[in-house]
Amino acid sequence: MTENNSRKRQAKLLRIFRKLHKTTGAFLFLFFFIVSVTGLLLGWKKNSGGLLQSKSYQGTSVQFKDWLPIDSLHKNACKIVHDSISADSTLELERIEIKKDKGMVKFIFAENYWGIQLDGATGKLLHIERRRSDIIEKIHDGSIVDDYFKTGSGFFKLFYTTVMGFALLLFTITGFWLWYGPKRMKRKSLSDNSSK
Repeated sequence: MTENNSRKRQAKLLRIFRKLHKTTGAFLFLFFFIVSVTGLLLGWKKNSGGLLQSKSYQGTSVQFKDWLPIDSLHKNACKIVHDSISADSTLELERIEIKKDKGMVKFIFAENYWGIQLDGATGKLLHIERRRSDIIEKIHDGSIVDDYFKTGSGFFKLFYTTVMGFALLLFTITGFWLWYGPKRMKRKSLSDNSSK
């Protein structure tokens, strides 16, 4: 009798896990699709032939003592944005990347994801790039919604990554149990039958 109750409990647990797995998957299907596609693209960004992320170009010197001050380099980058991209572009910086081993400084502008690579020593333009990988990353982590609505707090990104993280954890647990549970029940049933 207790073996029968145990089997019923295991079967009930399997039904609950199957329903949780199916419902969560149906409800979050679009978000899992977006996360998987953007994650795949981000994994390949450096091997995309410059389509998603440009290579880092080589400057003339890797010694900081030879470099121009950051302020001068920033002014050059701003001038290049206005001359080569758009005179109406805002010059708000998202970040500056210093690649000492390449002798290069990269200025990443907030508007439309433009990047300007300059030679750290001469200030000359090495490359203008469209930062498609940054757009993909913002879609991947949900921060594009915060940017669009200008929340400033990153609330949506935090909510989105929390929900997706818990959903993935739930999928891992329920998926494992949906695979292991029937095997366990079958093994127990076989051992019970052989002991009779």
